[in-house]
Amino acid sequence: MKKSHNVDYSSRSESFENWFQTPLGRSLLADQRGFLDRRLEKLTGARQLQVGVSHRLPLANGTDFAQKIMTTPKCFSGTPDGVVVCDADELPFPGDSMDLVVLHHTADFSPYPHQVLREAARVLRGDGSIALIGFNPVSVWGLRRLISRHHAGPWGGRFLFRGRMEDWLHLLDFQVETSMTRFFRLPLQRSGRKTSGRLDERMSGYGLLPVGAYYCILAKKRVCARIPRRNVWRQSKVMGLSGTGTVSAARGCQPHNLNHPED
Repeated sequence: MKKSHNVDYSSRSESFENWFQTPLGRSLLADQRGFLDRRLEKLTGARQLQVGVSHRLPLANGTDFAQKIMTTPKCFSGTPDGVVVCDADELPFPGDSMDLVVLHHTADFSPYPHQVLREAARVLRGDGSIALIGFNPVSVWGLRRLISRHHAGPWGGRFLFRGRMEDWLHLLDFQVETSMTRFFRLPLQRSGRKTSGRLDERMSGYGLLPVGAYYCILAKKRVCARIPRRNVWRQSKVMGLSGTGTVSAARGCQPHNLNHPED
């Protein structure tokens, strides 16, 4: 897929991260966290990976995995252990090394959304699970994005169709197990101050209407799925996973504290 040369997704993703500090942003994040905690609580394994716009927005904290890794797209001082600085479309992990991959609005704010899914498929073990969250264009939020003159917060994202994401997953040999939309509140800050609403919870909980603000797709990688190996020139960016130090592998960012333990 061609890169959108005129779109600065780096600054847009930073604006989106800051938007999560607003009442509506906090409410949306709480809904996403609660949903994933309920849906993924029974999953176990060796490694869980979250790829998103920021490591400051952790999801799936209730899962039982021996190692939980997060990525962040920008270098900055004080990056905590267990966080890898890298681009979502070029993950510095060995193939078949993760048991769960969570993509939190990753495709929405990446110049290469299809490659983001390919990389998630590559690092995921056979029979591993993927949780994909993205904004739903078939919603009031999607309408707000179309008419908005500004690209701050969520409105700078792509809002890719849920059906397209499911098609891409099928092409990568995934079996979609759950696909639904959630969060039926209006894209207004005052709607974020409500902690719950009976109608909202009822429609979100049972997926009665496909017009929620965001969708969540849970899929499982078929054991027979194989993603072609990286070209030789990219192998130098593949890191070992037994360490927990901060690692940088993003474009234009100098690596630091890089260890190469055997996996």
